[in-house]
Amino acid sequence: MNEKKLPFTAEQLEAIIAEYPTPFHIYDEEGIVENMTRFLEAFSWNQGFKQYFAVKATPNPYIMRILQNLGIGADCSSLAELLLCEKVGITGHDIMFTSNDTPYEEFKKALELGAIINLDDITHIEYIEKHHGSLPDTFCVRYNPGSLKEGGNTIIGLPEEAKYGMTRDQVLESFKILKDKGVTHFGLHTMVVSNELDVAGLVGTAEICFDLAVEIKEKLGIEVEFIDLGGGVGVAYKPEQTPVDFELLSKGVKDAYDRILVANGLNNVALAYECGRMVTGPFGYLVSTAIHKKDIYRQYIGLDSCMANLMRPALYGSYHHITVVGKENAPKDHVYDVTGSLCENNDKFAIQRELPKIDMGDRIVIHDAGAHGHAMGFNYNGKLRSAELLLHKDGSVTQIRRAETYDDLFGTLDFSNL
Repeated sequence: MNEKKLPFTAEQLEAIIAEYPTPFHIYDEEGIVENMTRFLEAFSWNQGFKQYFAVKATPNPYIMRILQNLGIGADCSSLAELLLCEKVGITGHDIMFTSNDTPYEEFKKALELGAIINLDDITHIEYIEKHHGSLPDTFCVRYNPGSLKEGGNTIIGLPEEAKYGMTRDQVLESFKILKDKGVTHFGLHTMVVSNELDVAGLVGTAEICFDLAVEIKEKLGIEVEFIDLGGGVGVAYKPEQTPVDFELLSKGVKDAYDRILVANGLNNVALAYECGRMVTGPFGYLVSTAIHKKDIYRQYIGLDSCMANLMRPALYGSYHHITVVGKENAPKDHVYDVTGSLCENNDKFAIQRELPKIDMGDRIVIHDAGAHGHAMGFNYNGKLRSAELLLHKDGSVTQIRRAETYDDLFGTLDFSNL
């Protein structure tokens, strides 16, 4: 069980809304820092351990700077994310560039910044060399174990159906090609789960990589220097779910590390994660106001936000907990579909959800919206993306992204030739 609490009181929230109208996303700085500090401490047994924040989860420079101050790097998948790193001052091997179907201009920027390139396909070796003229001395190679890893999930799918990474044989061939071309530092990566709460599943991912690292040493004489275990550490979105125990995860990974790597002479392999969701997800909230109530075949509560502000429920059928501020202890004796105003019937934050009676003007807070929330926003129906706020430990608030305006929305249109 995990109790879904808010990091602010009703009175604090009203003071914030007086300055920043709803809807907006707000992030709990203290929660993010405490969570990441505990994660880093859990893996402190591994010399060289690195956490790369998956920028795509919450691409905001203020969030990135908070994490940078903890020694956390950035996992990037696009040019925009690399440019954000450059502006924040994250460079070199503090960047892991994990992309797919990548245009050369993005590889070029990653190489200019000194990032570690995490190769998604064997053909990218020749592609980079052809366009860039040379190769860096360090590469990481992304492994897709296919049916070796059973299950999959609704976000990342089955490994054998996923577009990411290389087969085992391609990984081995890539390492051989890279070595022949003068590359001297090698890393291995995989990510076959997303939003995983089962520690055994996360440890299993590590075992897959560790086994392959041993095979690479035995067959090619190459000692992998670092292994990136991807992200995938989940968020307990539902109150009845249990968050991942970092210490238990660390123990499982260390047991596998000693049993597989150390036992085969790989004693100094640095480990890495590229988590995004669990870094900011539980510490972000979408704050909205109830503006309409509709009773037809169901009871509907309409908010001033919509799936343009948080599309996970519509895209994945995901559950996000809802708090009606000031009614936390009221009986949940009403059943609502909680909706937005898009001209799409799946524009719903909750379907047939038991909640307290909602009155117009009530503040509705949607939990666990700190990752893949604002970042996945869009402008369909001309909806404007909301502001992002940062709640500090002392209760003060900083606006870290203003809300869009219609001038922003129409800024790329040329009306002069109409």
